[in-house]
Amino acid sequence: MAKDIKRLGKETLVYGTSTVLARLLNFCLVPFYTYYLVPGEYGIIATVFAAVALLNVVFLFGMDQSYLRFASDAEDKNKVFRQCFYGVLLNGLMLGTLLWAFNGLAARVIGIPQEAGYLLKLAAVILFLDVLNMIPFTKLRLERRAWYFAGVRTASIVVNVLGNIYFASLASLLLLSPVVYSELKQNFSFRFEGKLEREMLSFAWPFVPSGLASLFVSVIDKPILVHLAGPAQVGIYQANFKIGVFMMLIVSMFDQAWRPFFLAHAKDPDAKDTFARVLSYFVALAGWVLLGLIFLMPDIIQSNLFGNFHLIAPAYWAGLNVIPLVLTGYFCYGLYVNFMVGPVLTKKTRVLLWITLLGAAVSITTNLTLVPHIGILGAGWAVCLSYGAMAVALFCFTRRVYPITYEYKKLAALFILGAAVVLTNKCSGNVLWVKIILLVIYPALAALILRRKN
Repeated sequence: MAKDIKRLGKETLVYGTSTVLARLLNFCLVPFYTYYLVPGEYGIIATVFAAVALLNVVFLFGMDQSYLRFASDAEDKNKVFRQCFYGVLLNGLMLGTLLWAFNGLAARVIGIPQEAGYLLKLAAVILFLDVLNMIPFTKLRLERRAWYFAGVRTASIVVNVLGNIYFASLASLLLLSPVVYSELKQNFSFRFEGKLEREMLSFAWPFVPSGLASLFVSVIDKPILVHLAGPAQVGIYQANFKIGVFMMLIVSMFDQAWRPFFLAHAKDPDAKDTFARVLSYFVALAGWVLLGLIFLMPDIIQSNLFGNFHLIAPAYWAGLNVIPLVLTGYFCYGLYVNFMVGPVLTKKTRVLLWITLLGAAVSITTNLTLVPHIGILGAGWAVCLSYGAMAVALFCFTRRVYPITYEYKKLAALFILGAAVVLTNKCSGNVLWVKIILLVIYPALAALILRRKN
C-alpha cells in the first residue's frame, strides 16, 4: 500500500509541474487586469471566461472520462481510443462552426456587447484544438506516462508565452501527434462501433450536465452579481476569486493522478484500505495549504514587497474577505474528487448529474438570498456551501454503492487541529509571526495524527 501511495504522490507532483505553470500563467494576468482595466471592464472579461469554461464541457462531452473507464479494462484499447477521438473530432467541428457563425448572437446571450463577438470566434478555434488534445492526454494519464504528459503541457505553456493562444493549443496537438498516430495507424478507419459507441455515450453523457452544473457553481455567481450588484462588483469579486487558483492547483494536481490510480488499483485486495489512506493524506496536506493561503494571502496582497505594485490593485481590496470562503470551497471540491471513486468504479455516473445540480441549486439559492444583503461576500459563501453540499452528497452515495472504511478518527483529529489553528490565530489578532509559527507546527502535528493507528 505504501509503495502505491508513494507512486501516486510522485505522479501528482509530475502532473502538477505543468498544471502549476498553466494556472500561474493565468494568475499572472490578474495584476495586469486589475491595473489596466476598471472593475466594470474586468467584469466583462470574467463573463467571457465563464462562457468558455462552460462550452469546454459541451465540446468534450465527457469522452475523456469514458475513455478512462472503458480503456482501463478493454482488450482492444485501440478501438476505444478511435471511438473517443473521432467522436470529439466531429463534435468539436460541428459546435465550433456554429459558435463561429453565430458569434454575435452568442455575445448577446452571455451579456457582452455584440462587437465583442470576435472573441467568441477566437474561442471557437481554441475550443476545437483543445478538445482534440484531451483524448491523447487522457491516454497518457491512463498509461501512467506522467513525464510525457507534463512535458507536452509545459512546452505548450512556453509557446503560449512566446507566441499566442492559437499556437499553444496547436503546439500541444503536434507534440501529441505520435500518440494519436500510434493508435490510428493500427486500424485507420472512420467506422463507428455501434454497440461500443452506445455504451460509451451512455457512460459519458452524464458528465456533460454534471460538468456544466459543477461549473455553474463557480460561474453562476457572475451573472447574478451583474444583476444584483453591477459589473464593478463582479470585477472586484473576480479579482479576489482568482486567488482560489492556488487551492485549485492542489486539487487539480491530485485529480490528474487520482483517477487513473484508483482505476488501476480497483482490483487490488487492499484497494479500499489504500483509498482510505489517500483521503487522510489529502486532508492533511490540502488542509495545510488551505490554512497557509487563508493566513498569508491578504498580507501578501497588501504588502509593499514590490513597491507601489501589488498582486491585486488597491481598488479591488474591498473583496479580500471572500478569499477564505473561495479557498474553503475548493478544499471541499478536493474531497468531492476523492469520493468520485464510488460512481466511477460502479459505472453509476448518472448520479453525478443530480449531485452537481444540487450544488448549482445551493449556489443559486445562496447567491439570491445573501448577495442583496452582504454583497460579494454572499457569493463567496455560495461557493463554499455549494461545493460542501456536493462533497457530502457524493460521500453518502459512495458509502452506499462502494463502501470504504475511511480513517474517521484521524480525519476528525485533522479537522479539529485545523479548527484549533484558526481559533488560535483569531485570538492572537491575526499577528503575522503567530501565523507563521502555527503553520510550522501544523504539519508536525498532522504527521503524528497520520502515524497513529486508527
